[in-house]
Amino acid sequence: MLKKLELENHLPLIAILRGIEPAEVLDAAKVLTEEGFTMIEVPLNSPEALNSIKLLADSYVDTDSNKYLVGAGTVTTLAEAEAVIDTGANLVVTPNLNIDVIKAAVQANCVCFPGIVTPSEAFSALAAGASGLKLFPASQVAYAGFKALKSVLPVGTLCFPVGGINAQSESMKPWLDIGANGFGLGAALYSAGMSMTQLRENAASFVAALNTAR
Repeated sequence: MLKKLELENHLPLIAILRGIEPAEVLDAAKVLTEEGFTMIEVPLNSPEALNSIKLLADSYVDTDSNKYLVGAGTVTTLAEAEAVIDTGANLVVTPNLNIDVIKAAVQANCVCFPGIVTPSEAFSALAAGASGLKLFPASQVAYAGFKALKSVLPVGTLCFPVGGINAQSESMKPWLDIGANGFGLGAALYSAGMSMTQLRENAASFVAALNTAR
């Protein structure tokens, strides 16, 4: 079972396509992958989200290589997790800690990033087999909170702040300096109805900002 994400094989930026329609999801994925993205999530509160996720899974999931990780965000129940797994997705991201969701995702060989804020949530998520931790909302965890949390987490724990990250190195560097491994990117990368030209510009800006911040 895939419990640990080998991050060196991936650009450590998760594209969050909240609000995207099935008719445009493959166009968006093409833009993102051409700009270097390898991890894409469609939140389940997007229109016909499972259809979009299945399109992504059919096009990008290779169980032998896991070159691309595509799947769902905002997965809050076991039933939702099972529906996502049924699409063939290999990425499950949650806004909260739900042990049943984590265990189902790991059992299905999916990378799973549960949302956590507290040390108790973090350790419970890892004990259940989470691939890494989504610090959400990042503004609530804050730099000081994450620095303290990181000091007690097992060495090598992957941590991705999500919420409020923008395409400037100054937005990323403070997190990276205290141990963040990457970021989940929401509205600053994509918003519903955005043109593919704008998405490409945003994606390129985030990659450049990450490289500068590193």
